[in-house]
Amino acid sequence: MSKRVLILLSVALICSTFHPVTAAEAPASDASIKQLLEATHARQLVDTMMTQMDGMMKQAMQQVTGGQAVPPEIQKIYEKTHDEVVAAMREQMTWEKLEPMYLRVYKKSFSESEVKAMVGFYTSPTGQAVITKLPVVMQESMNESMQMLKPVLLKVQQMQQEMVAEMKKKQGGQG
Repeated sequence: MSKRVLILLSVALICSTFHPVTAAEAPASDASIKQLLEATHARQLVDTMMTQMDGMMKQAMQQVTGGQAVPPEIQKIYEKTHDEVVAAMREQMTWEKLEPMYLRVYKKSFSESEVKAMVGFYTSPTGQAVITKLPVVMQESMNESMQMLKPVLLKVQQMQQEMVAEMKKKQGGQG
């Protein structure tokens, strides 16, 4: 019996080493999470995100058309669909709908002391610089990553064309 207790204690000790118990820490309060969301300009980021999504949709259309002019009737269909998608996104992604989600997620993920520490950081000059500069850093990183991927994407496109040609050749030989 004592061997069994020793094994259980050993397992409990190992598990507590890898998964520290955080029950002693108080969950973050709505008030502190709201302070953090305000300090990080979360509401403005949602607006910025919507504007960026609109731009990405327009850029995707240009890629589909290869930058070529499209017939007016096609342009009207695209604009109608684009406007409907943007309206649906703006309706769903309102701050009134997002804030309760943020509160739930942050409350599950962070303790009160962690949120207060983040508020302290993000209200500091360094934290504000991170908030201001990080979106630019992310955008530039994405742009450079896309440039790095261009040769691979061209190679994949060539491989797809070769595969289609080979499949057509095989079909032609069987008929």
